[in-house]
Amino acid sequence: MLVLDAGNALFKSSRPGGDPKEKERAALLLELMDAMGTTAMAVGSRDLTLGTDFLVRTTKGKKLKLLSANLVGAGGKPLFPASTVVTVGDVKFGLVGLSPEGPAGAQQGVVGKPPVPAAIAEARRLRTQEKVDVVVVLAAMPYPDALALSQEAGNSVDFILQSHDNRGQGVAQRNDFATLVPTGERGRQIGHLALSVGGKGPFVDLSEPERAQQNLRILDANLQQARRSLAAAKDERTRKTWEETIASFEARRKALALQVESGKQGLERTHRLSYIQLGSNVRDDAEVKKRVERIEPPGSASH
Repeated sequence: MLVLDAGNALFKSSRPGGDPKEKERAALLLELMDAMGTTAMAVGSRDLTLGTDFLVRTTKGKKLKLLSANLVGAGGKPLFPASTVVTVGDVKFGLVGLSPEGPAGAQQGVVGKPPVPAAIAEARRLRTQEKVDVVVVLAAMPYPDALALSQEAGNSVDFILQSHDNRGQGVAQRNDFATLVPTGERGRQIGHLALSVGGKGPFVDLSEPERAQQNLRILDANLQQARRSLAAAKDERTRKTWEETIASFEARRKALALQVESGKQGLERTHRLSYIQLGSNVRDDAEVKKRVERIEPPGSASH
């Protein structure tokens, strides 16, 4: 298992001073992420509230790596590694971090360069020089920028895990080659992306044929009803309307049937996305809960 975080995890606001215990809270989050075996995290706007020095100091000696391919300081010097490479089982992953474009956090001189070209350049380097099997971009940036990356990256990027906009969970969306994955919001869920890595080409979403099968059942019921309505229609105008509707349904049915059939083929490069909701049904760790409640006491506005 590879544990990753797409960023914007540490602070409730990108402006400092909003929470008297914000430093203690962020340090605890980083400590626990490292304890859970998190390999890498992108540096987002809500991770930079107390500046880059705080992040570097707090993660010193930890296995957790902070990544950003486009965040620079004075003189254009990179502030964090652009990427890291890790092998899980026999699969070699290249992980790229991205921050939002423009001035970042409250620290003077810290700027995010255009993220899309930075990500593509680093992903291509990982493909050609590091010979990685899978490239994952941890994109702590607005959804439109992540969408642009998925459309422009070609075959250099396999997955883009996006955070920034509190978008919540959703379905994975493939654009050409890269698949854009929503990562949930406010730590309320854990995304679980199961991969089967073999062969070449883009990853195929195994849930697409399943959704197509469900839609096919609904469409078949609508098609039967439309045919009954056509048989009962008396005037030519109504019949023509139902004939056009049936033709549209049949064309849609053909497309769905092809999707269902594709799921039956022996695919080598697949993914399936699901979410684990972190609600009351998930047991608390007693020691962690105690430490959290020292920072955010039960009944407080922040709890």
